[in-house]
Amino acid sequence: MPVKRSMLTRLWIAVAVGLVATAVAFLAGRRGLCGPSLIVVFASLALYCRSHPVLRGFTFTAWVFTFVSASMGYPWAFMKWFGLDLGVLIVPLIQIIMFGMGTTLSVADFARVVKMPWPVFIGFVLQFTVMPLTALTLAKVFGFEPEVAAGVVLIGSVPGGVASNVMTYLAGGNVPLSVTMTACSTLVSPVMTPFLMEKLAGQFIRVQFVTMMFDIINMIIVPIVAGLVANRILYGRQEAFRKSRALALIGIAGVVLGCCIALFAPAGVFTWGNAVLKKDGFVVGTLLVGLVALAKLVITVWLGRTGNWMDRTLPIVSMAGIVLIIAIITARSAEKLMTVGVYLIGAAILLNLVGYVLGYWFARAARLDESSCRTVAIEVGMQNGGMASGLAMNVLHSAPAALAPAVFGPWMNISGSVLATWWHRKPVARDTGDAGPADPAAQTR
Repeated sequence: MPVKRSMLTRLWIAVAVGLVATAVAFLAGRRGLCGPSLIVVFASLALYCRSHPVLRGFTFTAWVFTFVSASMGYPWAFMKWFGLDLGVLIVPLIQIIMFGMGTTLSVADFARVVKMPWPVFIGFVLQFTVMPLTALTLAKVFGFEPEVAAGVVLIGSVPGGVASNVMTYLAGGNVPLSVTMTACSTLVSPVMTPFLMEKLAGQFIRVQFVTMMFDIINMIIVPIVAGLVANRILYGRQEAFRKSRALALIGIAGVVLGCCIALFAPAGVFTWGNAVLKKDGFVVGTLLVGLVALAKLVITVWLGRTGNWMDRTLPIVSMAGIVLIIAIITARSAEKLMTVGVYLIGAAILLNLVGYVLGYWFARAARLDESSCRTVAIEVGMQNGGMASGLAMNVLHSAPAALAPAVFGPWMNISGSVLATWWHRKPVARDTGDAGPADPAAQTR
């Protein structure tokens, strides 16, 4: 315990020194020195949160601010590495994150809609009406330029993010409902997101429905399906998934198939006019399925280690991927963020708040129970920022359009953590007949 306290004390000293150095540099007109001191502040704060039992949920947000500070102060560091444009990493990183989301799902999560159709329907309607219409209103009220406005509408038009499942668990909500809502809204996103963007954001920027639909399938749906396969390999009760020979065969087959697709398959799996369904989602998906099988072979079968090691690994990978994506986007629009950043933060706060409030009270009006109302509120208010960032860069080809998702993501995690903590202190009398297991990770076991 003394060692831990000593470490936390040093971290707080680093935060204090960094804040003082930032203030002195700013007041002295040496704003170029603010970057290094802010990096020290947020990095120390992230380490402190990671070591604190109460503040641990804010670790990710602190790391986001650390990398945003670095990308604002040194944008060139997030442009190219060894001649490679880091922008090309955004889609593969999102595909890896979506694969991780898929590993937390199972077919039962989609089928559960039959057991609770009314709450899922209410959540679905609110998800794709409240958020996009509110985003459009805010984009017009704040008077954002066309590309930035399109990005605001985009973050309102994507499905819910997987972080909502964790927040629902902490808030004492209906975790099975949250998982099912996330799964279903993501499943229909190839149609709903392009439709909403075409109808609402088309006034700001050109949106091609089929092109966006194919990119969502490639970037989101294919990796999630691959994650569902990996979920069965990891947690399936079939005896074959516990044997060395079967796991080795699946692992080698996945890696070989992924390499063959990458090397020999045409760039487009399917073409419709000018829209092309690219192959990279299939490459990433098959490779990751193979790697998961090989990892289980080594860790579980050969080393004999039990426990949900994948559940501990993938959140770290996802967090690192999202942080890097935000840094890459910020570096490309650092100057633009300096001019519209405050307004974007205001728009993100309002969009998030409206999602929570209207999601909760419309659910109450639909006569859902308290646990489900909390779930719907969180599910509506929290969006898939990674998906929005990828679509902005890869489909709209606009770094300014990616700013809104980059701002909304960190704020969403802050507000979601605060709301979940507040609700956690107000426990709900739970009906155990349909609530499912308390641990969100247990949904797929």
